[in-house]
Amino acid sequence: MTLKVGITGGIGSGKSVVCEIFKCLGVPVFEADIVARNLLNDNPLIKEELIRLFGTSIYSGNNTVDRKKLASIVFNDDFALQKLNSLVHPLVRENFHEWFSRQNSAYVLHEAAILIESGFYKLMDKTILVVAHEETRINRVIKRDKLDREMVLERISKQWDDQQKKGFADEIIDNNNKMLIPQVLNIHEYLTQLTKNKN
Repeated sequence: MTLKVGITGGIGSGKSVVCEIFKCLGVPVFEADIVARNLLNDNPLIKEELIRLFGTSIYSGNNTVDRKKLASIVFNDDFALQKLNSLVHPLVRENFHEWFSRQNSAYVLHEAAILIESGFYKLMDKTILVVAHEETRINRVIKRDKLDREMVLERISKQWDDQQKKGFADEIIDNNNKMLIPQVLNIHEYLTQLTKNKN
């Protein structure tokens, strides 16, 4: 039996780095945010609806979504964000189930920024939360995405804070001043053993 393990964390928490460590251990990782981005570019029904909602300029000359423009709209308009999520999330779920059916490892990871907020954590056997101090996260995102502080704070405000998320997490990875690899190895050993006990 393959376990479904969700992994999440606020913007700038470092969950992608943690997932890379899990990948090095041979764990398959479903990257929901990348799948969602691809759907925005490739799914004709989503493209049609985005153009209807936000106009043709939401897609750039090479027919890919203008992510900065879309982000500037949805992170300042709760209704637009809700509409976007209602378009994309069901298709991401379909993609995950189809992907999961092809896996045969002890467990897989489902990485998503709003795994808990969207309710998708309910379909997971376990949930891992990556946490980091807000100021650390802000600085990481400013450096990574070349955004100003106000824009980063706006995005953070659209996600639950770590304290809210902790109540839904089975395992917590501290990405402040603690080494990541030992924490990941401990969780990997636990999940692998858990699968053996269930089989």
